[in-house]
Amino acid sequence: MTTKEYPFYLKSTVVLFGLILLTYVLINLRDILVPLSFAMIIAILLNPLVSRFQKKKIPKVLSIILTMLIALFLIVGLFYFLSTQLAQFGESAPLLTKKFNELLIGFQSWVQQQFGIGIEKQVQLLNQAANSSKALVGQTLGTAVGILGVVFLIPVYVFLFLWNKTRILNFLYEVFAEENTDKVADILNETKTAIQGYMVGLLIEAGIVAVLNSTALLILDVKYAILFGVIGAILNMIPYIGGIIAILLPVLMATITKDGYSTQLGVIGAYMLIQFIDNNFLVPNIVSSKVQINALVSILVVLLGGALWGVSGMFLSIPIIAIVKIVFDRIDDLKPWGRLLGDDIPVEDMRGRRFWSKKKQDSLGEKLVKQ
Repeated sequence: MTTKEYPFYLKSTVVLFGLILLTYVLINLRDILVPLSFAMIIAILLNPLVSRFQKKKIPKVLSIILTMLIALFLIVGLFYFLSTQLAQFGESAPLLTKKFNELLIGFQSWVQQQFGIGIEKQVQLLNQAANSSKALVGQTLGTAVGILGVVFLIPVYVFLFLWNKTRILNFLYEVFAEENTDKVADILNETKTAIQGYMVGLLIEAGIVAVLNSTALLILDVKYAILFGVIGAILNMIPYIGGIIAILLPVLMATITKDGYSTQLGVIGAYMLIQFIDNNFLVPNIVSSKVQINALVSILVVLLGGALWGVSGMFLSIPIIAIVKIVFDRIDDLKPWGRLLGDDIPVEDMRGRRFWSKKKQDSLGEKLVKQ
C-alpha cells in the first residue's frame, strides 16, 4: 500500500497553523501551565530523594512530605537571608534617595546645557512617561497577586506529581504502540537525567556565581555587596539576558554612593570576567552536558519564553527546550531539528562526509544525580 505524499506548501501551512494554535493555547492558559511546569520540574528534581527515603522502608506519603519539608526549609532560609539584607537596605533608603535626587538635579542641568531642553520640559516628559507606565504597574501588581496564588498551588502540584508518578509513567507507556516501548523508556530516562542534572548543576553554579559576585563587590567596597551578589546569581539563571541585568544594580548603587566612575568601571570589568568564567568553565563542566543548547537558540527561546509567560517563561525556557531536543534526537524524522538546537560542532572527515561530534564526559550535576 503506497502512502500519499502531500506537497510542501500544504505541509508548511499545516505546521504554521499548528504553531499558531499552540501559541494561542500557551498564552491563554499561562496561569494554569506555568505552575504545572514549575511543579513538574521540581517533582523530577525531588524524586531521587523520595526514592531514597522509600528504600529505607519509609511510607510513600511520609517520604514525599519529608522531601518537600527539606526543600521548603532551604527555600525559606534563602528568603530569610534576602529579607534581612533588604531590611538593611531599607534603613539607608532616605540617604540613598537624597543622593539620587542630587545626581538627578546635576543630570538635568547637564541635559539643559548640552541639548537645550529646559528643566520644566524634562519634568513634563518624565510625568508623561510615568502616566504611560501606570498600566504596566497594574500588570505588575496583578502578576504579584498571581505569584502568591502560584506559591500555594505549586506544592500541591508537586505532591500530586510525586504521588501519581507510577500512574503517569504507565500512561505514557500505554499510550504509544508496544514496539515503541524501548524508545519511550529511553526518552523518559534521558529526560529525567537531563532535567535533574541541569537543575542540580544550575544550583551549584548559582552558589559559585553568588560567591564570586559578592567577593568582587566587597573588594570594590560597593554597599550591600552580598545582597547584590546573590540577586545577580539568581538573575544569572536566565541565560545571557539575566547576567546583563545583574550588572545594572551594583552599577546604580555605586553611582549613588560613590564619587567618580572608577567603581562603576570596576564593577563592569569584574562582572564581565565572572561571566566569562561562568560561560566557559562553570556551565560546561557543572551544568548538564548531555543536552547543551547552542547560544542562538538559547537567546531566542528565552525571549520567546518571556513574550509568552513573562519572567517565569524565561526560567522555564531552557528546561523545556532541553526536553524537546531529547524527543527530537529519538525520532528519526526530527533528528535534524535536534542537531540544529544542540551545540555539537559539525566536522568534516577526509572524504568530505559530515558528521556531528558528541560530548561524552558527564558534568558535575549529572555525576551527582547518578550517585
